[in-house]
Amino acid sequence: MAIPPKIYTFLCACFAAMGAMLYGYDLGVISYVLVAPDFITTIDTTDDDYIGFIVSSMLLGAFVGSIPASLIADKFSRRMAISVAGGVFILGGLLQTAAQNKETMFAGRFFAGLGIGMLGVLAPLYQSEIAHPSKRGMLTATFQFFLGIGAIVAGWIAYGVQQTHPNDPIAWRLPLGFQMLPAVPLLLLSFLLPESPRWLMIKGREEDALRTLARLHARGNQNDAFVLGEWHSMKAKVGEEAQTDQSWGLIFKDRTNLRKVLYGIILQFSVQMTGVSAIQYYAATVYKSVGFSQNTALLINSLNNINALFGELACILLVDRVGRRFPLIAGNMLAGTCFAIATALAKQFAQGGGSRGQGIGFVTVLFIYNFAFSACIGPLSWVYPVEIFNTAVRGKATALTCMAAWISNFMIGQVSPKAWSNIGWKYYLVFTVCGFTNALTFYILFPETKGRTLEEMDSYFRETHWFVPGAKVAPISATERENQLAQDGLSREHGLPSDDAEKALKGGEYHHREAI
Repeated sequence: MAIPPKIYTFLCACFAAMGAMLYGYDLGVISYVLVAPDFITTIDTTDDDYIGFIVSSMLLGAFVGSIPASLIADKFSRRMAISVAGGVFILGGLLQTAAQNKETMFAGRFFAGLGIGMLGVLAPLYQSEIAHPSKRGMLTATFQFFLGIGAIVAGWIAYGVQQTHPNDPIAWRLPLGFQMLPAVPLLLLSFLLPESPRWLMIKGREEDALRTLARLHARGNQNDAFVLGEWHSMKAKVGEEAQTDQSWGLIFKDRTNLRKVLYGIILQFSVQMTGVSAIQYYAATVYKSVGFSQNTALLINSLNNINALFGELACILLVDRVGRRFPLIAGNMLAGTCFAIATALAKQFAQGGGSRGQGIGFVTVLFIYNFAFSACIGPLSWVYPVEIFNTAVRGKATALTCMAAWISNFMIGQVSPKAWSNIGWKYYLVFTVCGFTNALTFYILFPETKGRTLEEMDSYFRETHWFVPGAKVAPISATERENQLAQDGLSREHGLPSDDAEKALKGGEYHHREAI
């Protein structure tokens, strides 16, 4: 029995999302590695700047890897670029696992980051280009879900090894070595994925694009009305884009493209300013500051990673129903509220007070924050930017927005140790304020994209005023949009007037795959 089309595309998206496991694993493992006694002896430093750079050198590598990823993806294909990224990450993993000093550790972190940066561009890019309009949010949100899986696996492996061999090299070398496992299938098996039909179209391989669309969305039926509608829409849009400048200048000379890139950069910066990476990277410091032992702090972090996974699952299930705009606004308001409470509680401990109950309260609000972040903010930082660009600039523009993610993450990783050393609990005030300012920014600037096709995003943004509350844009039904594509496919392929095409679909004269 053939796999239903939407399940097949979901499985393809999940394979690509294994790249996110590498990033999530790194997020989850580094807080355990930093406190392992043998690791501290091996790198031979307790300087805050060095510790910060061990964390953030991975993010610097990710920043550097974003542009090469887009170039390889545009020239050689999305699949080829994913394979290259997997190989680069394995090199970084080997260097980290075998590190004998801080210089080798820096190099390993940088190369691992290079691979992660490439996959941060490639996985959402590929996922968005193979998805149905009605399921695009769900497919792209799997990136954050697999990131969460990686963090959970890392946390429990590192925590378990540190319980059994706390002072041995295996306490940090085994967790770092294990991170290479998901990169192996990315390196060796990516060729089994169907190629992006939009990449095939921009390369002039129109028949291959049709076959791939049929494989993804209609069990191989190239006469499916929806597939034909997608194909004709894609062909028309690529033909239109072929008349324009295809260089980097297309991003900066076109006001609509520039606006969309700025939105992507704003969104990625805003994610880091909610405090997520500061808490994740320095979990031991955070929880020890409110009265917990190091061992308990690491256990709390491992449990919080499980909590985050439930939030990410909620996003996958609901994002194509509730959209992008409302979760971004509501999630950031809740994040700001949680950090306001956490700041007040942390202050009590910093001033020499603080009770066991207040410490538990601090942990509780961070758990609520992490769930809200994982359900509303983190996944959408990958969903929204990649879906608003047109095919001509999607690879390059996604690279630019991802660079914003990595450089802001680098900043947080680098400054957090000194911030806690110098201003302590007051550091949380930054995340409190930013949660509310983020929500206001999304309310004013960010239009809803749920249900719209990738090919219509240009016209949608041109027609939508930058002050979104005053734009009065009517919501779109994803199912209605897919039916419109099917009608258009029949009209173009068989020369039917639009009304006749609609009647033919309703009457069952032409096959049209059903939504799952």
